[in-house]
Amino acid sequence: MAEVEYLEHGTHNRGALGTRLVGVVAYAVAAACLLPMAAVVLAAVTGGTDTISHLLETVLPGYALTTAILVVLVAAGTFSIGVGAAWLVTMTRFPGVRLLEIALVLPLAFPAYVLAYAYTFILDHPGIVQSTLRDVMGWGPRDYWFPEIRSTEGAALMLILVLYPYVYLLARAAFLQQSTTAFLAARALGNGPWSAFWRVSLPMARPAIAGGVLLAVMETIADFGTVAYFGVQTFATGIYTSWFSMADRAAAAQLALCLLGFALVMAVAERTQRGRAKYYQTGKQQVAQPAVDLKGLKALAAFLLCAIPVLLGFLLPVIILVQMGLESEQNLLSRRYVGFIRNSLTLAGVAAVITVCAAVAVGFYQRVRPGRGSATAAYLARLGYAVPGGVIAVGLIVPFARFDNALDAWMRQTFDISTGLLVTGSIWLLVAAYMVRFLAAALSAYEGGQSTVHANMDAAARSLGQSPLGTLRRVHLPILTPSLLTALLIVFVDVMKELPATLIMRPFNFDTLAVQAYRLASDERLEGAAVPSLVILAVGLLPVILICRQVGRRS
Repeated sequence: MAEVEYLEHGTHNRGALGTRLVGVVAYAVAAACLLPMAAVVLAAVTGGTDTISHLLETVLPGYALTTAILVVLVAAGTFSIGVGAAWLVTMTRFPGVRLLEIALVLPLAFPAYVLAYAYTFILDHPGIVQSTLRDVMGWGPRDYWFPEIRSTEGAALMLILVLYPYVYLLARAAFLQQSTTAFLAARALGNGPWSAFWRVSLPMARPAIAGGVLLAVMETIADFGTVAYFGVQTFATGIYTSWFSMADRAAAAQLALCLLGFALVMAVAERTQRGRAKYYQTGKQQVAQPAVDLKGLKALAAFLLCAIPVLLGFLLPVIILVQMGLESEQNLLSRRYVGFIRNSLTLAGVAAVITVCAAVAVGFYQRVRPGRGSATAAYLARLGYAVPGGVIAVGLIVPFARFDNALDAWMRQTFDISTGLLVTGSIWLLVAAYMVRFLAAALSAYEGGQSTVHANMDAAARSLGQSPLGTLRRVHLPILTPSLLTALLIVFVDVMKELPATLIMRPFNFDTLAVQAYRLASDERLEGAAVPSLVILAVGLLPVILICRQVGRRS
């Protein structure tokens, strides 16, 4: 009896110690996610009014207007394409619909800046399209008008083509889950298929659609590669220009604060939409809504409306990039490119592992210690997805640069030793930026899998003498392996594509594929930029293939 009590007491002590350890990690992760935002606010406030006054008189109105125009155009474009395509593949039947409902997800693999490189190559003045027009029509350079790809509208088009799948996936899921009763009632009252769609199906799917549009908007305000290459002046490009070209950290911090405020407003709006997504179905959800068979011109129109986004957002850019790559002099097997690939894989791999471990700590602590503290830690951990990479970079460099400089000054004065920059410009600070930026995606994947682990499993494990960490190791992790692998893959690919934080924070002479593609494109060496872009695209296809498989299973 005494031995049993001792074992129970020992297990309890180990369990309490393990839970406290997980709690410390969870709160540390939450603090790391909060640090860049707090640092940006502090740096902006202490930067003085002269800088912000100068910004207000010069570039700030232009940045705000251009960013707002981009947001409106991308929101309208992703809504139109995403909702229209989702409705057609869900509620109608026409030749090729099964293939298109999967293919419509493929543009998600493209970073917008890679799409920009491809279309600039063919649509710019020396490109094949305008060159062919001049040769065929006999026009001179000033004898005709052609839409300028390097413009705000061009940047919006690139973003629309790669971001509409967010709206498409959520809208399609919402349409599939809707009851057939309300739709049939609208038809019985004399409404045609399109009238019933506008009056019944679309309002019921509004929360999901709004969530998808807001996700696209947040990606838009965070984009740097596309707008920088096209010369479009937004908050994202302003931060980079202020930091590097003007060497004005106060201006960069104040611009970052403006962008942070806008991003957080969008994040709150997105979470509010999710919280209000409560539509109660009175019919049987498992009864599929009747699909309308389209024939003739209607079937052709539906096919073209769904095929054009796939053609413009995936097939044509892939063909262009392959052609560009074949014409370039870049060699993926060269020592230089092997270094780029090694750097990219190292950063992505390390960041993915650390981010997923952080997600497990935050998610598991919220499960074993539900309450205000763990919920707050989880909420702060999710904020990173709404914070653009440039803001996170500024928010981490400013405090750690001050720490490094203060430490170096103290070491010089005390021991006559220079420590240099220990943290600033290191790989680990860049990995921390990735963790803050992409932790929400890993946490969502982990929590999705954790919801399938019944509480009775925890109770059974505890009754068998397992501590919380033992339960996590022996029960949760084996069950959650698919979810954790998905989270690893998502973060890995996101890090491979990430550009603004990498440009600002990367160590000296430590370039990645994304940086190399951006540098070559900035030097107008588009054929060379196609080679690293194709590698990034190939890696980006991995999670998209997983999504396509899920879409195919639900069809």
